[in-house]
Amino acid sequence: MKVVILAGGFGTRLGEYTQSIPKPMVSVGGKPILWHIMNTYAKFGHKDFYIALGYKSEIIKDYFLNYRALNSNFTIDLANGNMIAHQNDEVNWKVTLVDTGVNSMTGGRVKRLKDFIGKETFFLTYGDGVSDINIDSLLKFHKSNKKMVTVSAVHPGARFGELDIENNSVISFKEKPQTSKGWINGGFFVVEPNFLNLIDGDHSILEREPLEQAANIGELVSYMHNGFWQCMDTKRDRDSLEQLWKSNSAPWK
Repeated sequence: MKVVILAGGFGTRLGEYTQSIPKPMVSVGGKPILWHIMNTYAKFGHKDFYIALGYKSEIIKDYFLNYRALNSNFTIDLANGNMIAHQNDEVNWKVTLVDTGVNSMTGGRVKRLKDFIGKETFFLTYGDGVSDINIDSLLKFHKSNKKMVTVSAVHPGARFGELDIENNSVISFKEKPQTSKGWINGGFFVVEPNFLNLIDGDHSILEREPLEQAANIGELVSYMHNGFWQCMDTKRDRDSLEQLWKSNSAPWK
């Protein structure tokens, strides 16, 4: 299946990095977070990617244009420019990079991919969140419910330590855990192509009118993912993901 990834936002809350590179190119474990997201889908056999670009699109284009050189050892003949790659990171992904406008909103970016998506069911997610979600189970859930859109509901990360208390006794103490209460939009959508008819144009915010309308007509269902999920909104988020990777305990790895 086709995988659409939104990678065009400004990422202003991660300004330490995004003044010079787009948010999806911020690295975790030496790879852009965008690569980690793509690898999650690729592990389940979905390797046809459509990246919706915007802010600093040229940096993402350059990365994939030079992917083999950046991720392998190589021999280059300076006399004629011929290069032989001794590939260390062999991938068989197909990546389509589409400029969807610097100022387009999330819904508008998806709408601009209409001709690429065609009439097929497709995956859709954000370019800043990683998870250990089972893509096969997600797709099976979507097919069984036969609705226009499935959104993955996840538990948000807690900003503070979490205490479980009974009769003034602390039953458990977790320092800044992923909370076990409450659900939020975690991305990792499965979408039918007719959903695009609910998106007006570049100004349309995916999470507002289009998804609200789908919910109002009973065409939005949630796949409840109880496992790991983390978005990268701040430097602290990025540092937390980096630490998980370095300690070989990244759940999405």
